[in-house]
Amino acid sequence: MRLFFIVIVMLSVSNWGSTGHRALAEVASYYLTDNTKKEIKRILKGETLVNASTYADDIKSDSRYDQYYSWHFVNMELDENYKDIVPSERGDVFIAINTCLDMLESESTSDADKSFYLKLLIHFVGDIHQPMHIGRYEDRGGNRVNVKWFGRNTNLHRLWDSDMINSYGMSYSELAKNLPTPEKLEIEFERDDLIDWVNDIHSNTRDIYKGVSAGDNLGYEYQYKNFPTVKKLILKGGLRLAAVLNYLFD
Repeated sequence: MRLFFIVIVMLSVSNWGSTGHRALAEVASYYLTDNTKKEIKRILKGETLVNASTYADDIKSDSRYDQYYSWHFVNMELDENYKDIVPSERGDVFIAINTCLDMLESESTSDADKSFYLKLLIHFVGDIHQPMHIGRYEDRGGNRVNVKWFGRNTNLHRLWDSDMINSYGMSYSELAKNLPTPEKLEIEFERDDLIDWVNDIHSNTRDIYKGVSAGDNLGYEYQYKNFPTVKKLILKGGLRLAAVLNYLFD
């Protein structure tokens, strides 16, 4: 019984977390062209966009994929834009997305590698729309900003990754269907858009840091004020993911 209890606790706080990534991928699936859907189905051998969206997190437990760890984020000071920084030699989420695009656009890439890099791409487009994946180096994107969530220990990164979404209590499909109506459809994509996307989401990162101090005990009021932003970012990320995939495959 004790081992069973430990497993349940780990699942409830573990992995935006898995629900956020799946909701974002579900949104993207609404806006794919028929040609894009057909090509994705071929490359992934029938695996859905939603299921593929958590692959890059799933492989973190396998040491063979350690080189991709730094691809999930980029560290920037709050007053910086991406063009201001010296990119990490190990890569970052901006470099990762471009690498995935290069591999998927290359005629010499095998189908097996295309499947791998497509799964990574789906996840990393999601990651750049979670503002704490563009956080400060000194606190590891909020991972070292310790706070409480309804009295329980957590940190600022996890709060935005999964705590608020888990507290909302919806499945990924329910969340995807209950997002705001898009103000505009971002249906076109060019490579230069990526820097604009990073800088756009980084404006949310600045607001998040300003709104929390280490040791804060957060709960209903924080959820009420900030969950609309979570929803908007999942929607925005889903629309942009669809634009990237249509760019590649249609």
